[in-house]
Amino acid sequence: MKTILVTGSAGRLGQAAVVELLRQNHRVIGIDCRPTPGLPEAVVDTLQNPALLQELMKGVDAVIHLAATPDDPVWPLPLEAGDNFLSQLVPNNLVPTYHILEAARKAKVGKVILASSGQVVWDQSFDGPFPIKIEATPTPRWWYACTKLFLEAIGESYAKQKFFSVIAVRLGFCPRDAGQVAQIAGDPRDQDVYLSPGDAGRFFDCCVKADRPHGSFDVVYATSIPKHMVRFDMEPAKRLVGFEPKEIWPQGVTLPD
Repeated sequence: MKTILVTGSAGRLGQAAVVELLRQNHRVIGIDCRPTPGLPEAVVDTLQNPALLQELMKGVDAVIHLAATPDDPVWPLPLEAGDNFLSQLVPNNLVPTYHILEAARKAKVGKVILASSGQVVWDQSFDGPFPIKIEATPTPRWWYACTKLFLEAIGESYAKQKFFSVIAVRLGFCPRDAGQVAQIAGDPRDQDVYLSPGDAGRFFDCCVKADRPHGSFDVVYATSIPKHMVRFDMEPAKRLVGFEPKEIWPQGVTLPD
């Protein structure tokens, strides 16, 4: 049994992680700005409180950092309509990453799992070459994807300093609501990069259990089984953390019991 801190524990991916980690008999501590269903050790707060984060990190083996504003506004976005960079992405994606990594460093946490996004290789996900390797030159979609590239870069910097091992996962499309389910249903590309909640939970459990060297930095993709064609190279996730997806669109659209 390990002790895991999950940020964004009330979100779609956060709940998926919590369900599976509890099923695997880990001790799970959650933090989110909303209550986390089914998690006794859950704190309702933001990630802007360094003292609270330092307290939560005590005795933690691994951190799964999922909390973030999950996207840009409606895309494609006319530039005249504005963006959410200053209002949401900076305070919710960039600043909390600093607080989480610093708290983990000070608490001597062994492993940090950072939620990146397949949006960092946006152009390749349409045009290839396939499967997209982790070494592919980034082609971020817009501001949100750029915050994820920052997260990957600073995660690598912390790993190089031997503070802890880091796994940065470029996550597929795990739908948050009925509108996104409908979007995936109508788009073959989205079906290929679909990530079911069940597979997401199993992926995070694999990361927690994976024996990665102290100070290592890994980037992997995580999706469910592609419906039509393989777009993301899933070999590193299998080799490095032992993850193999079990579901294919539309399996597992609802959270597992």
